Amino acid sequence: MFSSSTLPASKPFPKRSFAMGRAVMALMLREMSTTYGRSPGGYLWAVLEPVAGIALLTLVFAAAFNSPPLGVSFAMFYATGMMPFMMFNDLHNKIATSLLYSKQLLTYPTVTYIDAILARFFLNLITQLLVSYLVLGGIMLFMETRIAPNMPIIILAFSVTACLALSLGILNAYLFTRFPVIHRGWSIIMRPMFILSGIFMLLEMVPTPYDGWLWWNPLIHTIGLMRAGFYDVYNPTYISLSYVLGICGICCALGLVFLKRNHRELINN
Repeated sequence: MFSSSTLPASKPFPKRSFAMGRAVMALMLREMSTTYGRSPGGYLWAVLEPVAGIALLTLVFAAAFNSPPLGVSFAMFYATGMMPFMMFNDLHNKIATSLLYSKQLLTYPTVTYIDAILARFFLNLITQLLVSYLVLGGIMLFMETRIAPNMPIIILAFSVTACLALSLGILNAYLFTRFPVIHRGWSIIMRPMFILSGIFMLLEMVPTPYDGWLWWNPLIHTIGLMRAGFYDVYNPTYISLSYVLGICGICCALGLVFLKRNHRELINN
């Protein structure tokens, strides 16, 4: 027999963790209904958009060149560049505007800015991964690609891309809400990034000194890593994960500090 004094004290139930999980799930369901439930087709458009873009690029460049820079399939080459770029762009934009999107709900004490960020991150990450699986898997199934996918490298590429989108999104969630002009400036900067991120070409094809300038674009590294995961003959030596993860750490730390200090002011404005 043990006396009550010898029994270990029971730990309190993690109420905040349960409340956070419930809030994140509710916000995810809200976004699913508002973002994908209002337009005809819903999630279908998330798949058709990259498919249409890849098909257009394939038709244009196949007419101008005999073969892609890697492999034998133009569609696969452009898909391995476009899918990580679209994942980054979509995740970043959704996270960066999470405070603006959920501003009214953030006035409730049970919903925090972290809940809003995590809800948009998890929902859109799952969406983009499913879209990438359908697009890349469809190309491999219905076209001749002659590739040997390396799943650990592909998973690493998607993970680093998601980490980059999350960290920059957290920082810009503060900057976009506090300084709306930065939101407009970011939209202008991102327009040429579709060309400057290595979707149409390999960094090794860019002449000096422009290749050195493009190296500073972190998306060059994530897209190069993605292609290394699909093409076993491709070994990009320029990839620096420490550089990309360093950017992630700095942006995430700054964003969390700014949001913690100023989130009430941002919500009330």
